[in-house]
Amino acid sequence: MSLTNRILVSMVAGILIGSLLNLLLHSSGMSDTFRMIVNDYVINGALDLVGRIFIASLKLLVVPLVLVSLICGSSSLGDSARMGPIAVKTLGFYLATTAIAVSLALGIAVLIGPGSNVELTSDAVFNAAEAPPLIDVLVAMFPSNPFNALAEGKMLQIIVFALLFGYAISHAGEAGRRIASFFRDMEVIVMKMVGIMMDLAPYGVFALLAKLFSEMGISAILDLATYFFTVLAVLLVHALVVYPMLLKSFAGLSPLIMMNKMRSVWAFAFSTASSGATLPITLRTVERKMGVHNSVAGFTVPLGATINMDGTAIMQGVATVFIAQVYGVDLSLSAFITVILTATLASIGTAAVPGVGLITLAMVLEQAGLPVEGIGLIIGVDRLLDMVRTAVNVTGDATVSVIVGKSENQFDEQVWLNPNADLEPDMDEAIEQEMPTA
Repeated sequence: MSLTNRILVSMVAGILIGSLLNLLLHSSGMSDTFRMIVNDYVINGALDLVGRIFIASLKLLVVPLVLVSLICGSSSLGDSARMGPIAVKTLGFYLATTAIAVSLALGIAVLIGPGSNVELTSDAVFNAAEAPPLIDVLVAMFPSNPFNALAEGKMLQIIVFALLFGYAISHAGEAGRRIASFFRDMEVIVMKMVGIMMDLAPYGVFALLAKLFSEMGISAILDLATYFFTVLAVLLVHALVVYPMLLKSFAGLSPLIMMNKMRSVWAFAFSTASSGATLPITLRTVERKMGVHNSVAGFTVPLGATINMDGTAIMQGVATVFIAQVYGVDLSLSAFITVILTATLASIGTAAVPGVGLITLAMVLEQAGLPVEGIGLIIGVDRLLDMVRTAVNVTGDATVSVIVGKSENQFDEQVWLNPNADLEPDMDEAIEQEMPTA
């Protein structure tokens, strides 16, 4: 059974068993002894144990994942003078679209209120820490001791340090190339750890949802549906409205042409739920169907697969509002700005593999002063949304590539206008020919 199906089965099983436990606990025909056994040994025993271990494992991967991914991504810029303007434009557009994405997500989520009707029935009380002033947040982004930041998991400081370290690697000559090779090997190992974690995700999903629904009951399904369709709506708005507006405004090109040429990429992205796995098809489409020269596409598309995670930022924005509403926490303006900054920078360190957005969501929740355990509220439907998020991410990669290519005169408009350009390429051949090398 695929990972997607296993997570779906675990989600359904967790909801059903948790709801059954909720009914048993509130049944008048059950003895106090039975309620004690169910509550102490099943819900707050086995289920709580597995769920907390799963949450701890997610937090375990945050620091190495962000550090290694960011160093590899920033060091890939290189020290070529020709790449300077391209790099600045590409990074600028990727960061801008991510900031737009998370801002849009926060605005629509506040408007809809997907978590406003969810009430926790447990005795647990969460007291939100007072949000620090914005100027303190900005100053705290820059580490005075990077090792201390790594040890304490201060993610904004880690992000800044990794960006500076990666930039220095790209300008350090032979020594930098050796270190870059080391971090690329480390990235493979960290990605393997993420893969192992995702293979175990169904067990964590089951435990978290079973415990959650044993406390909340079956009615929470409707609230999860509200969250699901809120995220889906923001994803569609970003893909079908924001990206086309940017393409038309900065490149003067027809968004309908791009959407028609992206269909095969969307299908592959949706089926794999991985920007990295879709990268060969995205690169081939951007070059051969959209007319962006390899000198631009060869940089923007792989970099986008590493740092352009607008879909993940949207999920984090909606999830933050949803969890805050569930726990009855009113987010201040400075908290919203912190979420925007954190989600934007965190997207750079989000690796292009399925489900990894949940790991960086833990960082966003901590920065917003919200309980990481709130991930259990949305993790059951996250795998479905991950597929759509990936399609949004690769659309952003293609959009930025076309805009940058057009601005750098590295763009063939005849290929763009040709509806039969590179018609139905052989996928196996595309993967073999277009897979970028380290």
